[in-house]
Amino acid sequence: MAYEDAYKDCIWMDFAYLEKFMTDALEAAGVPEKDAKIIGDVLIESDKRGIDSHGIGRLKPIYIDRIQAGILNPVTKIDVLKDDKTAAVLDGNNGMGHVVSHKAMEMAIAKAKEYGMGMVAVTNSTHYGIAGYYVTMATQAGMIGITGTNARPSIAPTFGVENMLGTNPLTFGMPTDEEFPFVLDCATSVSQRGKIEVYGRAGKELPKGWVIDENGNTRTDTQQVLVDLTKGKAALTPLGGLGDETGGYKGFGYATVVEILCAALQNGPFLKALNGIDENGKQIPYPLGHFFIAIDPERFMGLEVFKKVTGGILRELRASRKAPGHDRIYTAGEKEHLAWLYRKEHGCPVPPSLQKVMIDLRNHYKMDYKFDFE
Repeated sequence: MAYEDAYKDCIWMDFAYLEKFMTDALEAAGVPEKDAKIIGDVLIESDKRGIDSHGIGRLKPIYIDRIQAGILNPVTKIDVLKDDKTAAVLDGNNGMGHVVSHKAMEMAIAKAKEYGMGMVAVTNSTHYGIAGYYVTMATQAGMIGITGTNARPSIAPTFGVENMLGTNPLTFGMPTDEEFPFVLDCATSVSQRGKIEVYGRAGKELPKGWVIDENGNTRTDTQQVLVDLTKGKAALTPLGGLGDETGGYKGFGYATVVEILCAALQNGPFLKALNGIDENGKQIPYPLGHFFIAIDPERFMGLEVFKKVTGGILRELRASRKAPGHDRIYTAGEKEHLAWLYRKEHGCPVPPSLQKVMIDLRNHYKMDYKFDFE
């Protein structure tokens, strides 16, 4: 489907303008200028890549609303709990996840440059945006990047109906000899809350198989699903879907791997402790954990060899025989690159629901903005 058809109700906004608006809004909410620029860069990168679930759509509900509710610190204090040659542990003190994560991947890259590999674990952090942003930091430095984060409970274990695990992305970035890196950035569930929110803003029902209720029945009522996911009355299915016939146990297993690496290395909270609600139903912080790994291919057979072989693998995959009715095979990161090639000429699509959010934020913080869509 053409972008024009997919976003027919949207207006297209300049990326620099949109990034500045997000940065200004974050500063108005109490985030220091330097940190706001990091967060704005992460968010706009999502919109540039066509990942509409994690860009400006997350600005208010995930960040500003939580700052206003007192469960997210706008000023990020980072403590170094441990720092060894190839490993470190950081405490984000319930500050902005993007800020501590940016520092963590910088540290992992620096360690990899000196020692060949580096890994940094983070505790007491918060939502850090698209995981692909951080592995791309590594690819831009000529490194292999790996990251993962746990999240509030959403996924039901295979043969279970209770939301226990977060959507827990396990994300890889690898430099190639092509125009764009290989970046595999996806949840360990069939879908994830951000994508469900996109369906909600579009007034669309969910595809069957994404969400189940307490009896194991599939749910498609998008708006109520968003409510029930937070109440434990609905759960996302793991990659592979329900049961084990189509490999649902694989997604369940990978989500568990991420949960372990995001909690056990840093002695952090896990599973239901990330629910964001206390026993009295009051909102509390989401003390998330992350991990960041950087690997220097130069320490093996060299960066250029790695890039050439990686590119060769991807090109052969794309050139393989196509299924009937399909004329193209995509490798990870390609669709995001194509989205950027289109969007750098046209801007970012902003639907009516987000236009209203921008107006509300401007009015609330008395920001000096006049929008064309008013």
